[in-house]
Amino acid sequence: MIACFVESPETMAYHMGTMVKISTELLGRLIALANAHDEEICGLLLGTAERIVEAQLCPNIAADPAHRFEIDPAALFAAHRAARAGGAQIIGNYHSHPYGSPMPSVTDAENAAPDGGYWLILGRGSARLWRALPGDGGRTRFIEAVLATD
Repeated sequence: MIACFVESPETMAYHMGTMVKISTELLGRLIALANAHDEEICGLLLGTAERIVEAQLCPNIAADPAHRFEIDPAALFAAHRAARAGGAQIIGNYHSHPYGSPMPSVTDAENAAPDGGYWLILGRGSARLWRALPGDGGRTRFIEAVLATD
């Protein structure tokens, strides 16, 4: 069993300087969309390291979408092609925990690439932003980023 590692408050304080902005309207739309579905929704976060400018809803092709998410590879490839052509850059993903909190789950940690990408997790009417980073023993660890609305 792989444990999900979330930074302690002491070490998290070092990383909390990472602040990412998102419009109040976009964040509200994502929370409302998550609240309207019994299955996990998912998609791509587009923008820069400092700002989420767009959230692209993608089909969840997981075998058990009530408890897992898997972004449709066709949507991911299309977003990469658009970014290479000058469009918005992929900076991470979002997904919901329909009956859970917006904290990374063990399954999230098992499936996350430790590439520094952002993970916006929606749950129980709220959202929290995380970065997936390399952890001990090849595991992924999540640190929370400051999600600021404007």
